[in-house]
Amino acid sequence: MNTAVSSGNGPSIVYVVDDDESMRKAVAMLLRSVGYQVEIFASATDFLAGQLQDVPSCLILDVRLKGQSGLAVQEQFAASKMQIPIIFMTAHGDIAMSVKAMKAGAMDFLAKPFRDQDMLDAVESALARDAARRELDRTESDLRVRYAELTPREKEVMAYVARGMLNKQIAAELELSEITVKIHRAQGMKKMGARSLADFVLKAEALGIVESATSGGKQ
Repeated sequence: MNTAVSSGNGPSIVYVVDDDESMRKAVAMLLRSVGYQVEIFASATDFLAGQLQDVPSCLILDVRLKGQSGLAVQEQFAASKMQIPIIFMTAHGDIAMSVKAMKAGAMDFLAKPFRDQDMLDAVESALARDAARRELDRTESDLRVRYAELTPREKEVMAYVARGMLNKQIAAELELSEITVKIHRAQGMKKMGARSLADFVLKAEALGIVESATSGGKQ
């Protein structure tokens, strides 16, 4: 799979892949009528060779495409860990096919002909999910950048704080004075952008470092 991702801060985009020209144009017209930016493709090959913008997006995908099925495209996404919500549509769908698609992570499965509102509702939900995922990714990335700026001792203190230990307990564990622990904790909170001790603990939990104190050793 050679789909590239370009950076950008533009509006959300809906990609439509269907080998039926009249259908893909009709779906694009519907979505554009309510203000969505839409890009259409006649085949999975054309879509996979394109460039996806780094903005909230979703993919409306016909199940039965010439050359490569929509389900095969979904499998490629899973294998490459590409995360884009998929809404399947088909005129030939059956229960087994829809179950397979949904189990593999599809957002929705619409049988043609579908109600315009059903499609609009599905797209709205898919874009909202992708926007939320992207925000979470940005938050986690920011946390990891901040965490990397901590000194080894500040990381140890952060992990112990996250485990619920008091300053005097941490001081005894690390063979430091309590005031020194307080300084490390304050510096760690500042670097992590923690507004409170509770926020500091939440950030540690988000990073999955609560247990790291057990492997830090004493210095």
